[in-house]
Amino acid sequence: MRDDRTPIRLSAEQLVAAADDLGALLADVVDGGSSLGFLAPLGPTAAADWWRGLAPAVAEGRLAVWAARDAERVTGTVSVGFVDKPNGRHRAEILKLMVHGSARGQGLARTLLATAEQVAAEAGVTLLVLDTETGSPAESLYRSGGWTAAGVIPDYAADPAGVLHPTTLFFKKVVGSGAPRPDDPARQYRSAAR
Repeated sequence: MRDDRTPIRLSAEQLVAAADDLGALLADVVDGGSSLGFLAPLGPTAAADWWRGLAPAVAEGRLAVWAARDAERVTGTVSVGFVDKPNGRHRAEILKLMVHGSARGQGLARTLLATAEQVAAEAGVTLLVLDTETGSPAESLYRSGGWTAAGVIPDYAADPAGVLHPTTLFFKKVVGSGAPRPDDPARQYRSAAR
């Protein structure tokens, strides 16, 4: 990856090569208390293994992953999960938006989110969805970014300490490129992965 904060889209090979750095980021964010589906303590080796496990989905184009870095480390990442059902190819899910503790407050989360939204729209996606812990700093980011809260589910997910918290579901309508998503899912994933 380049040595700057511009997010780059990772191929499956780049994801595997960056898995240790991505794992260190994930461990940092979980240790900081963010609810990302993991319980503490999450060691960097287990976190890196989780990232490596995503390589097949990236290779197939079902998942797109971006990473940003500074001179020392991966500072942030975001992913987009594309829907493979014929009646859902117009939508995608924003997944695992995270920023290293040392890089927070500098606009990186907003940059990562805007990058994911733009590329999804260019791939023909017209509806994005996500969920986040209710009351978290991420919730403020999504609200200020034009996302609409669809509702709150109580006790939806545990934080890294195992305490259950409510989750807010969000959606955002995006303007696609006007090109319809291909009918062939394999072709759709390959084109979306580029």
